Amino acid sequence: MINIYEVLETNEMIEKENLDVRTITLGISLLSCIDSDLERLKEKIYDRITDVARDLVTVGQEIEREYGIPIVNKRISVTPIALVGGAACHTAEDFVELAKTLDRAAKEVGVNFIGGYSALVSKGMTHSDELLIQSIPQALAETDFVCSSVNLGSTKTGLNMDGVRMMGDIILETARLTGDRDSIGCAKLVVFCNAPDDNPFMAGAFHGVSEANEIINVGVSGPGVMRKALESQHGTDFGTLCETIKKTAFKITRVGQLVAREASQRLNIPFGIIDLSLAPTPAIGDSIADIFEEMGLERAGAPGTTAALALLNDQVKKGGVMASSYVGGLSGAFIPVSEDQGMIRAVESGALTLEKLEAMTCVCSVGLDMIAIPGDTKASTISGIIADEMAIGMVNQKTTAVRLIPVIGKSVGDTVEFGGLLGYAPVMPVNSFDNRDFINRGGRIPAPIHSFKN
Repeated sequence: MINIYEVLETNEMIEKENLDVRTITLGISLLSCIDSDLERLKEKIYDRITDVARDLVTVGQEIEREYGIPIVNKRISVTPIALVGGAACHTAEDFVELAKTLDRAAKEVGVNFIGGYSALVSKGMTHSDELLIQSIPQALAETDFVCSSVNLGSTKTGLNMDGVRMMGDIILETARLTGDRDSIGCAKLVVFCNAPDDNPFMAGAFHGVSEANEIINVGVSGPGVMRKALESQHGTDFGTLCETIKKTAFKITRVGQLVAREASQRLNIPFGIIDLSLAPTPAIGDSIADIFEEMGLERAGAPGTTAALALLNDQVKKGGVMASSYVGGLSGAFIPVSEDQGMIRAVESGALTLEKLEAMTCVCSVGLDMIAIPGDTKASTISGIIADEMAIGMVNQKTTAVRLIPVIGKSVGDTVEFGGLLGYAPVMPVNSFDNRDFINRGGRIPAPIHSFKN
């Protein structure tokens, strides 16, 4: 039973500590839309999305009003479009037409983003996959709400290095085509290793083929709540620290569970999972880096940061799984640079480098996220950074991702403004030593020996 003290405590979290439900994401299967005629396919996709999602935003707003819980985003994820468009799309431009259809449907129903302009190529590429990947720069330049992702590897299959090499060029081309907007297209593009089918967070959300026809997935937040809880734990031992994080994560997840249950019932769509990730925002006090400082580190990036993040990630998951039987997605702690005021401060002070961020990704939820780099960075360098991050995910049997933004016309020391939840970021230096002979080898890096568990 929930007592009055817990109700008051939750109100305090919402009013003073930036607690919110980051997203209700409605997953929609488009497999029933597949057609060999492009115009019919576009019509079917538009009709299906606008029919299933017609009440999503309204229901989200009703729940916000009735419970007083901010729901920051209402989003849609769809079946990877490389699968849906294979029979009808014969050129990259055909796939761009599907991206525009997704964008039009998203605007019609009023959601913030639509994810699933995606290809899953961890072992190899079909012709359809290749065409979709080639179309990404144009698709993201000519749409507003479409998000794209490419899964380049997995623990079971290894790394598709042809895809890794290709994505270096694609990211740079996306940056160029949106260069007049600080290369914002790259903020809507992420590459994965071990991508989950049920992730509600953008830009990586897609509706996996193992999912039901429709599903409701909810992503909760709450780094500000976690930071506040740790204010009273200065000088305590690690056992006490862990218990505090775990109990706080439980409370945060219960809020998400309530919203998920209500949304599922009102939309008459099955509930899927709660993603209990601590997702920061640019708001003051809503920062993962601030949590590290409450733990006793002067800045994020100081020696001990990776251990602090490992502790935080693990205890968040332990607390969350006690609050909901259906925890999934990414779940843990995000460390995006541009979306976290404390991380920005750490970069600007020299405490946090790209190499330290890479080390931290070994123990966090995702990977190198929302990092601005110089616009003249070579494609092979971007591919090398991707390969390193994908290898961490493959060997450690976890999801890793890269969302780099080579900002055209910007160099190290400049700042780029993205606006809204995407925030702003200092342009970070990258290692410029040449790696082209390695990246251009082609083929696959095999799965690690411990992947054989049958």
